[in-house]
Amino acid sequence: MVEFDVIVIGGGPGGSSAATLIAMQGHKVLLLERERFPRYHIGESLLPATVHGICAMLGVTDEIANANFTVKRGGTLRWGKRPEPWTFAFGEAKYNGGRPAFAYQVERSKFDEILLRNAARKGVDVREGHAVREVTFDGDRASGVVFMDGDRKEHVARARYVVDASGAVGLLASKIGERIYDQFFRNLALFGYFKNGKRFPDPERKGNIISAAFDEGWIWYIPLSDELTSVGAVVSVEHAARIAERGHEKSFHAYLDACPIIKEFLEPATRVTDGEYGKLRILRDFSYLNTRFWAPGAVLVGDAACFIDPVFSSGVHLATYSALLAARSINTCLRGELDEATCFGEFERRYRREYGVFYDFLLGFYEMHQEETSYFWQARKILKAEETARESFVRLVAGLSNRDEPLFDDADKFIASAKDRGKFLEDLSDSVATGGEMPGALREEAARFGQVFFRERKQLWNVAQKQERGEALVDPAERPIWEHGLVPTSDGLHWSAAESA
Repeated sequence: MVEFDVIVIGGGPGGSSAATLIAMQGHKVLLLERERFPRYHIGESLLPATVHGICAMLGVTDEIANANFTVKRGGTLRWGKRPEPWTFAFGEAKYNGGRPAFAYQVERSKFDEILLRNAARKGVDVREGHAVREVTFDGDRASGVVFMDGDRKEHVARARYVVDASGAVGLLASKIGERIYDQFFRNLALFGYFKNGKRFPDPERKGNIISAAFDEGWIWYIPLSDELTSVGAVVSVEHAARIAERGHEKSFHAYLDACPIIKEFLEPATRVTDGEYGKLRILRDFSYLNTRFWAPGAVLVGDAACFIDPVFSSGVHLATYSALLAARSINTCLRGELDEATCFGEFERRYRREYGVFYDFLLGFYEMHQEETSYFWQARKILKAEETARESFVRLVAGLSNRDEPLFDDADKFIASAKDRGKFLEDLSDSVATGGEMPGALREEAARFGQVFFRERKQLWNVAQKQERGEALVDPAERPIWEHGLVPTSDGLHWSAAESA
């Protein structure tokens, strides 16, 4: 039996980031990944908050910049009432020093391997081809794992903390709480890859993701390189039987043909039919939230805790952001500075808040027959921002805004809250559509729903340039974002009580 401070299950962005940020503090970390990298994974479109924040803290900014990934400067949407596509640019928001924001479209096999190899360089004991069979407990506290090596030999390892970053598998999710599948976003995605699809002639838009609505759902179009494009159709699970009946290939092309802008961009393209990108894949019911994110000795990060519809490419952002929050909590507890309940309570509240920002906005965004200005207006009201509506929209979809709601404590509250927010956004949409003033009751609701706290994401946004200059990553005068809450320490890797910050 081997002893560690922390065992991380899964080597994707959440697992690699958490392991690295903990090992950087001198702790002994074991990372167990069942596959061998590079390996295929969906979720190829990143947000600026990940690129300029988490990746800078991990020390991989230059490596990612040199990996020849497609630069993503914004997005183009064929969404809403107007038939013409409309575009937003991350450059409408600036990060530290006034530098324009951008992200990358990445082949996950390459991006994830960069993060995993970086973890090993930073001192993590990375073991690929090692599958965790079960998490062990001493009473109600997680105490380690039983895992199989590449030769199918069984091993036992113990640790003070176990991080479940196993993705949608969620090895610990059912032991920590209950996974609640969202009843609004009950969708499936059918997706594949094409060579030689069209690109926008404008260099500023060439790397944009295209999200295009059609009668039965919406389609993503992600330019991964000059030649390779990821294309996926997202439709209601009610279509599953029909897809099975007529087959994946026919169904996929029927959806593409039903969406004019995607059909046009794919006219010169051919579908990839060999290698890791050579088959059509399908994912079902992919929007969910666990009722709890942590238990004594254990924490869920990334998709193990929650996932939301991918229209705004929030998957890697939520995974890496939750990894940072979990690392702060573990680092603080391992140093004995604050108690576990306080540290992980802060982790869970912040993680749920981040999930809630995207969830709230998506409820309104799925009203597909509005003008784009209505979506901007909804973003501003949800965030209760003092900037323009368009700036609010860009900040939200770039991963650069925070607010204090919602806090889902259990399944009933989650479901009820989702219904309440859906009605709230529907009322807001009606007000915009009719050109009327927002009623006083809605203004009160907007205040309740929209307490925005930009500070946390601004820290991530500004960290790249601060790291380059060797400055403190977090303002030592940082205030908590709720009463009696914690604040990050100046290195961004621990929590501190507000009165001692």
